Amino acid sequence: MAVEYLKRGKPDVERAEDDAKTKAVVEVTLKDIELRGDAAVRDLSAKFDNYTPASFKLSQTEIEGLIASLSDRELADIKFAQEQVRNFAQAQRDSMLDIEVETMPGVILGHKNIPVQSVGCYVPGGKFPMVASAHMSVATATVAGVPRIIACTPPFNGKPNAAVIAAMHLGGAHEIHVVGGIQAVGAMAIGTETIEPVHMLVGPGNAFVAEAKRQLFGRVGIDLFAGPTETMVIADDTVDGELCATDLLGQAEHGYNSPAVLLTNSRKLAEDTLREIDRLLKILPTADTASVSWADYGEVILCDTYDEMLAVADDIASEHVQVMTDRDDWFLEHMTCYGALFLGGAHERIKWG
Repeated sequence: MAVEYLKRGKPDVERAEDDAKTKAVVEVTLKDIELRGDAAVRDLSAKFDNYTPASFKLSQTEIEGLIASLSDRELADIKFAQEQVRNFAQAQRDSMLDIEVETMPGVILGHKNIPVQSVGCYVPGGKFPMVASAHMSVATATVAGVPRIIACTPPFNGKPNAAVIAAMHLGGAHEIHVVGGIQAVGAMAIGTETIEPVHMLVGPGNAFVAEAKRQLFGRVGIDLFAGPTETMVIADDTVDGELCATDLLGQAEHGYNSPAVLLTNSRKLAEDTLREIDRLLKILPTADTASVSWADYGEVILCDTYDEMLAVADDIASEHVQVMTDRDDWFLEHMTCYGALFLGGAHERIKWG
């Protein structure tokens, strides 16, 4: 198999060293939260977010005030997006049928789908408010019938982000706390004087949040080990370098260690994309983050054939995989290792997951 790396990210040994440092920090922090509860959460919030309100939990009046600060268009967009998420989540729930069968006289077997009784939804937002994450965690928990839903998100520019809070509230959150990072997931899982512990944690986050969820797994349930967002663009010469560069940097800007990979069988597209990335990094408002992520974790991989591209893609197994080729359906049929698969260019994209 002829696979050529036109650009590589950090060596695996350096990534492993970073992971070890993250693990140690998280372990100490979770122990501190367990020992000192709210005091530890407050100290961490002051240290990392410079945010120390009288209460991290928002009152109904505060929630209503934040929602009122949004424009009609912003609120309409949130409601529209949430409706789409709810509708698909309901369709998924409807497909999960309870079963009871009598396999032989007097022997009855079955299964029943029961919602977890409490869930903590983490919505990242320290650098960029992730409104969509509120839809996909809080709203889906509501559709599932979870009786107690807590939502946590960090402050943005020193205060609660109105759009994220609106999405949490409209999604059905019973409690909303403006706190982020390890302290948020730790407080929800371990419990403090003011936060009753939950049964399950869901939602994405940075490397520290992901490691905290890993260490808390077993004490509580988790959705999955979702580390820094990953993206892979699988493309051939049916698209251009600007589109590929835009999509790669659109994920790389999420954090300093967000892997972004271009997988292609076109040397021209690979080289064009590298040039476009250099150009965009000079004008993007998020370049400070995206440039570090691209330098350390960006990769461009050139293959000879579509079969090689498929093999490499399944080996890497990225969280988000975007396919823009002359045979998108072929990739849909044959790919087996990915989190979510997006087919087509910007104007024809279809998501599978």
